[in-house]
Formats: sequence, structure tokens, C-alpha cells
Amino acid sequence: MEDYPEELRTPPVTLISLVGCPDLHSLISTHLHSEQPPINTLALPDFSKISIMARSPAKTLGPSFGGILKRDWLLKHRTKVPAVVAALFSSHHISGDPAQWLQVCTDLENLKTITRRRNIKLVLVVVQSSTLDELSEDRMIALRKRAEVESKHVIIFNNATDLSQSLNRLGSTFAELANTYYRDEGRRFRTHIEKKTSNSIELNVRYCFKVAVYAEFRRDWVEALRFYEDAYYTLREMIGTSTRLPVVQRLVEIKSVGEQLHFKISTLLLHGGKLIEAVTWFRRHNASYSRLTGAPEVMFLHCEWMSRQFLAFAELLETSSGSSQSMSSVGIGIADGAITEWEYRPAYYYQLAAQYLKDKRSCLELALSMLETATELEDDAGSVVPSVYVGQFARLLEQGAELVMQPLSDEDYIRYTLAEGKRFKDSFEIVALFKRSCELFSNHKAHRMVAYCRYKMAREYFSAGDFSNAKQLFDSVSSLYRQEGWADMLWEVLEYLRECTRSSSLKDFIEYSLEMAALPTSSGLDVQSSQRPTIYDEVIAIARGESDCFSVTEDHPVHLEIDLVSPLRVVLLASVAFHEPSVKPGASTMISVSLLSQLPRTLEIDQLEIQFNQSECNFSVANAASAAGSDACHRGLWVETAPALALPPNRWLRLTYCVKPGHSGKLECLSVVARIGSYFKICCRAESPASLNDLTLRKFEGLESYPTLNPALTFSGQKAIQVEEVDPLVDLNLGASGPALVGEVFVVPVTVASKGHCIYGGELKVNLVDSRGGSLVSARESEPFSMENSHVEIIGIAEPEPKDDPQSQTGSTSGIKKVQQVFGLISVPFLNNGDLWSCKFELKWHRPKPIMLYVSLSYSPQGSDESSTVKLHVHRSLHIEGKTSIVISHQLMQPFCQAPLLPSRRMKPPVPDSSQLVTLPLTQRSILTVGAKNCSELPLRLLSLSIEAEADADTDDVGGSCLVQHGGEIKDAPLLTAGEEFKKVFAVIPEEVNSTKHRIGTVCLRWERVNVGSGTTASPEGVLTKYKLPDVSAEMPPLVVSLECPPHAILGHPFMYYMRIQNQTELLQEIRFSLVDSQSFLLSGSHDDTVFVLPRSEHILRYKLVPLASGSQQLPRVTVTAVRYSAGFQPPVASSSVFVFPSRPNFQLAQTENTRIMESVASK
Repeated sequence: MEDYPEELRTPPVTLISLVGCPDLHSLISTHLHSEQPPINTLALPDFSKISIMARSPAKTLGPSFGGILKRDWLLKHRTKVPAVVAALFSSHHISGDPAQWLQVCTDLENLKTITRRRNIKLVLVVVQSSTLDELSEDRMIALRKRAEVESKHVIIFNNATDLSQSLNRLGSTFAELANTYYRDEGRRFRTHIEKKTSNSIELNVRYCFKVAVYAEFRRDWVEALRFYEDAYYTLREMIGTSTRLPVVQRLVEIKSVGEQLHFKISTLLLHGGKLIEAVTWFRRHNASYSRLTGAPEVMFLHCEWMSRQFLAFAELLETSSGSSQSMSSVGIGIADGAITEWEYRPAYYYQLAAQYLKDKRSCLELALSMLETATELEDDAGSVVPSVYVGQFARLLEQGAELVMQPLSDEDYIRYTLAEGKRFKDSFEIVALFKRSCELFSNHKAHRMVAYCRYKMAREYFSAGDFSNAKQLFDSVSSLYRQEGWADMLWEVLEYLRECTRSSSLKDFIEYSLEMAALPTSSGLDVQSSQRPTIYDEVIAIARGESDCFSVTEDHPVHLEIDLVSPLRVVLLASVAFHEPSVKPGASTMISVSLLSQLPRTLEIDQLEIQFNQSECNFSVANAASAAGSDACHRGLWVETAPALALPPNRWLRLTYCVKPGHSGKLECLSVVARIGSYFKICCRAESPASLNDLTLRKFEGLESYPTLNPALTFSGQKAIQVEEVDPLVDLNLGASGPALVGEVFVVPVTVASKGHCIYGGELKVNLVDSRGGSLVSARESEPFSMENSHVEIIGIAEPEPKDDPQSQTGSTSGIKKVQQVFGLISVPFLNNGDLWSCKFELKWHRPKPIMLYVSLSYSPQGSDESSTVKLHVHRSLHIEGKTSIVISHQLMQPFCQAPLLPSRRMKPPVPDSSQLVTLPLTQRSILTVGAKNCSELPLRLLSLSIEAEADADTDDVGGSCLVQHGGEIKDAPLLTAGEEFKKVFAVIPEEVNSTKHRIGTVCLRWERVNVGSGTTASPEGVLTKYKLPDVSAEMPPLVVSLECPPHAILGHPFMYYMRIQNQTELLQEIRFSLVDSQSFLLSGSHDDTVFVLPRSEHILRYKLVPLASGSQQLPRVTVTAVRYSAGFQPPVASSSVFVFPSRPNFQLAQTENTRIMESVASK
């Protein structure tokens, strides 16, 4: 759209003129530009410049034919002819002396003279610089009458106090008057049209155009569109009827005016969201003018004009909002023919614009070739300029001091257009249009259209001699044509690629030539059938160094690579199949190599080289008719000889040979290299017949035979074979058995015994894997890595003691040993046939976990000095169940028949299974019972059980805050069977420290297995299991109540029953007590009373009881209540019972041995 002037590409904007008071022009113009719609201003600093708006007399520079539309009419009404003129007068001049008033009147009269001629609306603006300026009412009335305007069009502009209000009033007044002006002007020309005042078709087109432009000024898009269409249809009536201009120039003028009208109509339709109507209109416009080609010698002008139509409409579609509609709403069709989907896409029009521009270039070249005096074109075109009217040209001549416009004849005009067409190069614009179309088609995933546009671009580059860009585009196009199977179109592209690379890249030239020679020939195309052998002969001559133009030489060898996706698979295809699925190292196996070529003639190969992933298996097949096998011998390859290596077209060449792999692993045929001549090679990737894919442009169904003679091998053969390992003659034994216990060192003996192989460079690896598929590391992600975070780990590898044999000692001491958390590695020394070697892996469980122990031995049965060392492997696994050995528990309680009063426990009773600390009486003895239960299936022996104090992390105080009294060492190392529990009693006395928490310590239990098996190691210190006791809180009890009575009683014999109440405070304590009689005893003593216990003293309640019945009897129940603390105490049932014998018993203590005793702490 850049070819169109700006006034045509953009909608017209209202123009007003400001005259006088230049200091306010910028302020008013800025405000008017911000209005919706905006208003442009023509600012004149004083009234002497108003002549620019005056209607200039028509000037003719010579004879003229007249025309339809003046070239500068639209620009003049947008920049020079305002709709409203605002005359700005200062209030000082209006209210000033008579001379100033006279000047105001004179300027106003001159302005009225100009505005009346063009029907321009007039506005008077009186500028007040301050509120103190006084305006004479008489002068204002006289000014309005002299200007002949209404009072509402006289505006007082106060830029001191009411600036915003004054600007808004100015804007609304200008918009109203401008709308009136454009409506009146449009109505005036519409009257001419309706009354048909003129019989001239040119004037009717001009009137319709002006009415439409004035409607655009008023933003009346409907009326503008209607009159543009009227002008367009009226213009069509001029074709074949108007004789005003010569034939060629008359048609050029009609097309130029029609182009502008079509552009306006399309713009209004698209920006109005009417996409279907716009596309339909373009189709009609194209159909109307596509056949108006004009004279044959100016056919290029018609093609250029058509290209411009498609380009403008494409840019309008791309920039308008209406083109964003979904295809579901526009893909319906119209009455006179369905609209295709691509007609709604700008890419379609860019492509056709480029195509018409190519046609224009072809027609221009034809017209220039038919011109006899082509050298005089530039001289004749220098004086031709555009005329006053749209679409007309004239010759500008100098006649003395004046310039004269002389009309052109058709011959002169044709010569001028030929000169202009010759001056411009269209190739760059054609490429740019195709490139833009390609980008848009690519956005819509239209790959075929993208390839078509790239093909056109590549041809333009090729015509311009830019072979590099042309080759790049042709390559992208050829990939799609290969994929789609378009052989004929691919042939044409490959022809261009051959010419692009003929002088730049010999390798690329050969590749494209071979692909062309191997393409299938379509029926009816005799040209391809005749050219394929010629191209093949040319390439073979180049490969063998027999070409006169250029050849492959020692300095410039050519090596072609053909992989599974290469287009050269049609040139040479290699199928390789082993006859057996597996083979032992050193054993021979058969391999079939089949070659296929689609070239038009038999391909003679001088030498074949079959390459494997094991380089020692590579071998070469030489043609007996040539001497190419000597090169393979120099490179140390095994050479086979074939009578002939000739590949007939579309027939398999089969070769079968023996291969002997050297070591175990995968043996795969990688490629087959065909050598033609001395310096030309084709390396073809080997393919398995079972997975052989069809060629891109050919199908295997047309072949007469299978790749191999055995059809079963064709459908199942593979290019790879598994070379099995040699059976290891070494025995690997794991001697551990039974479960492992947490905390102990579990030993796994490993024995390596040679049973036929010597062991060189042996390595023994061990891995620990969770048998349940989990992790062997504890889920403590927030903690740093430590050994305690792992469930099980390898802690060491124990090697055997070195023997006197020097070789054995050397092998043991120089070995490699690595130990990680779950991985261990140790080197195995040299072992002769029949030797033994052993080691021990030491494992330790921190938490119960079942694991799989994997042990792998790798060794070489040959000496390490050999280059081809074969590694053999022996694997063993062992499942080990890691179990918990001993579970330690504890219990805190008060001494028998003793109860301290703890206020905190009374206020906040302990909650079971919570983190609340247990409260103990300060400086009072509490009983701690520690239990150890055997949770394993094995009998365990206890060695020691103690409590050790732990240091404070902050103060390193090892003494602790609780005094623990041990009950003595464990006697006779008791034995715990499965499920049995051992208990030991300790005394805990909290000490007075400045801390809310008191540490008791850590239980340390040492134990060992009773029967040490092969999977454990005995230690004199045993296995240490630790159990950290929780912290406790301690407080001083204000009262302590104790019960004292004999352990047993005798029927009828009295005994004393005491209740001791200790007051450990500095306060007098009031104690209430009550006693409930028991039917089993005769009681003497106070039953219910209140006593007072002095500070730091005690009070004893004494009762004398006589048993009345034998057996276990309940003592009288005593209830003690501390008034100050509102706390009561009643002894439990267990401590309030006594056994009564009917007579005095006779106890005899016997000496017992090996008796388990529950240890206790004696009161001191």
C-alpha cells in the first residue's frame, strides 16, 4: 500500500484553521488532536496569510484532455481547505482605540471574502488574558453583526481561569460546524447527481467520489461506501464509450481511478468487519478488469496493475480487524460461486501478486525485444511527468520562461512505460512477496503451499545467479517432494540443484545426479527415460576420473554417506543378515550381504568393505576383474574375492561369507562401503532384512526376489548377533546364613575357587540392595548424611593373612580395596588353576531391614598383557534378613507405701502417650525399672546393664541432674530365649539444679549370641545397645506421706500400723485425716481428727491392730487431706493389705544356684 498516497490510505480528518493570536495555537491544536474523532489544525499566525485558503484560479500549462479525478484534490481538502476558520482577536484590540478597532474590522472583512467563496464556516474567538479585561457590549454586538455569525459562534476564550471549559467549548463548536460544512458540501454535489445537471460520465464519477469523501469526513461510512460503489459502477460505463484520450491512455486512466475506488471500498468493508463482502467485492473487481488487458504491446502494464490489486488487498486483509474472524463463520460461500478458504487468507493474495509481477516481467521482456529503438527510451522518458488528473501523464516542455504540459500520444506513452519498466528490477520484489506468502502459509501449517512458494523464490534466485540461496530453498522443497512421493516435481527440482552445484560442490553435484538417475520414470515422460542413462554415465565418468570437465582425484576424493533416511537409498541399499542368533567367541558364523540399486544401468563396483563394531571382524570383497583389493591388504583387512561385483537394476546381489568374532558382546554390521574407482566411495548403512523399510519413491513389491535366498531369513534376519561369553570355570561361594541382628557386626565369608581358569586382574564387587525395592537410607532429608541415617552399611573388608608364597603376598598387598556405604570393591590376586582365595565382608545394621547381597566376580582367563583381554563374570546373591535384637523399655514409680504431694501433677494430670515430662519429687528416691526383651528368634546372653550419664551439649556437664543408684552387676550372665524379658531396678534421685529438665541418662546394654555361627563374629565386649531415657521434671513436694506396717501378721497377735506425715515447707500445715474400720482387725487409735504439722517436722499417726482373720486382709483405709493444697491421699489397695498367718511361721532360707533374681535397691 506504500504506492498509494497517504491521503488515500488513511481516513480523512476534519481540518480547521486558526488565524491570529499565534501563542494559543499550540495549546488549542493539542487539545483538538486529543478529541474523538481528532481534528487537524491549519495555524496562520496573522491575517496576512489567509490567502492560502483562497480559491486559486485554474492554471493550464498547455492543451489538456480533461480528466476524471484531480490528483491533489483530496490532499488539498485535508491540508489547505478547512471546514471552519476560527478568527482569534484579543480583547484589547476590540475594546481598544479606534485604530485597533478599525484593524479588527478590516481583517474580518478580508476573512469573510475568502470564506464565502468556499462556504467555510466562521467562528469568532475573543481572547481574554485576565478577568480584569472589560469587553464593550456594543463592540461585541457590532463585531458579531459584521461577521454575520450567530451569537453561539462568538466564544469568549479565557486562558486564565476557565481554560479547560474554553477548550471544550471550542472543540464542540468546531466539531458541530465542521459536520455542517461537510454535510452541506456533500448535499451540494449530491444535488448535481440527482438532477443530472451534467451528461458527462467523468463529472458523475467525480461528484460521487466527492460526496463519498465528504461522508468520510463526517464518519458516515454507510453513505461513503454507497457513493464509492456508485462511482465505481459509473466508471465501468466509460469503458468502450469514452473517446477523450487515446485508447491506451484512456484505459490506463480508467484502471487508475477504478483502483482508487476499489481500494476505498475494500478498506471500508474490511474495517467494518464485513470480511465475506470484501472478498466477494474483490472477486467481482478482479473478474471485471482481468480481461481488460489493452494492447498487446502494453500487456505488462495490465499484469503490473493486477499485481498491485492483489498486493493492496493482501495488506488490507493482514491489517484489518475483520480478517480475524474464524473460518467457521466465513467459510459458507456466495450465490455466484463458493469462496475457498484460502481467499480469506492474505498469503493467497501475496502469492498471486508475485505471480502477476512475474508475468509482467515476462511481457516486458517480450515488448522490449520487439522494440527496434530501445536505446532511445531513456532520453524520451526523462521529460514525462504525471498530469493534473489521476492516471494521466504529459510531457513537460520549456517554452521560454514558462513550462508547458504537452499531451502524449499512445506511442510516446508506451515508450515511456517501457523505459520505466526497464529501469526497475522486479526480482527483489517478487522474492519479497513470495517470502511473505511463505511465512503466512507456514503459520497455517500449509506445507505444500509453503513448498510451492519456496520453489518460486528459488527459481527467482536461480535466474538472478544467486545459487547459494537457490540451493537452500530447493533443498527444503525437495525434502517435501520426497516425502509426498512427487517424482516428476522432484525431478524438476533436482535439475535446478544439479546446476546450482555444478561449479561449487562436486560431492553435492554427484549426489543430486545419482538421485535423479535412480528416480522412477512416470508413464509418458520420455524425456526422463532418455536423460537417466545419460546422467548416470556422466557421474560414473566423474567417479572413475574419465570426465573431461572435472573428475574425482586424489586431492579431491568424494565419500558419500547413505543412512536410513537418506534420499540416496534408491542408489544403493545394503541388507545384512546373520544366519545364527548367537555364537561363541572364536567360532565362525555365516553372514549374507545383499545389495540393491535402482540406477538405470548395471553398477560395477571395484571393491566392497563390510565394517563391524568389532574392527577385527572387518573384511573386504574385491572384484576379480580389478586390482582394488591391494588397498585393503595394505590396511590389514581380510580380503575375499568375488568373480564380479555388478548390480543390475532393481535386482539383488547376494554375497555370503564367514565371520569369526573375537570377544563376547554384541557383534553388529555397521556399514557396507562400495568403492568405484580409486577415490570415490559410497558408504551405505547396513539394514536388517526383517526391518527393511520401503524406499520413498519405490516399493519392494516390484522386486523379483528376496534379499536372501532363504525366505525365512528375509523375514527374521538381523544385522546384529550376540556373541556369548565363555563359561567361567571359577566357583564363587557365600558362606553366611541366618538372620542379622541390629547392632552386631555380621560377617559374610566369600570364597573364590579356580576350577579350570587362571584368574588375572580379578575384582570382587559387592552391592547392598533393599529386597523390597526401597532405599537403604533413612528418610531424614533435613539431616546431613551420616552413618546413623542408613539402615545397613558395609563397614569393612577383611583380607586373609598373606602366605609365605611371594606371588601370593604380592597379589594381596597390591590389590585395590574400596568401601562405601552400600558398595565394596576388592581386587583378587592372581590364582592358578585349583587355588583358593577368600575374604570377609563386614556388615552392620542400624535399623531392621531385609536386603539382597549381590557379589560379582570379574576376571580375565588370559594374561593382562594381551591386547584383546576378555572379561568373564560370576554372580551370586544372598538374602539376609536384618532383625531387631533387643527392645528396651522403662517405667518410673514411687517407693512402696510412700506418696509425695506434687502440686503440678495435681493441677495438670499427666496425659498418656504425650510429650509431657514425667514429674518426680526433688531429692526423693524414685524407682526406675528397665526391661530388656529378646525380639529375635535366637537365644541371647546378657553381659551387662547400666545407666550412663550423658553430657550437656551446651555446658559439657557429665554429672547430670539425677543421681542414679545401681543395684549391682548382673550375675551369671543370664540367658534370654526368644520373647523372654529381663528387668533391673534402679533408684533415681533428682538433684537440685537450676534447670526445668533433669536428665537421667542412657541405658547401655551389652549382649552376645549364645552360639556364634558363620555369619557373626564373637567379641569379648559383646554388642552394645543404647537406649536414651527421656528427661523428667522435678519439684520439691511440700508433704510426704508414708505407711509403715510389718510384712505379715499372726492371728490374734497385735502389731503397730503407722502413717508418717512429713512437712518439708516453712509453713504450718493443717492435716485432716479419717479412718474406716475393717472387719478383719480390732483397731485402737483416732478415727477422725485434724492435726497441725510444724515446719520442717513430721507427725506420726499410730494405730494398734489385732488380726481377727487369717489370709490376705485389707487394712483399715486411712484418708489424709492437706487443707492448704486441697489435696487428699488414700493409699492404694496393694499397699493397704497384709497377710495374716494363723500361727507363727518357721521360715528356712535355702541356698540356690543359677536362679534368676529380680534385683532391687535396699533402703539406706
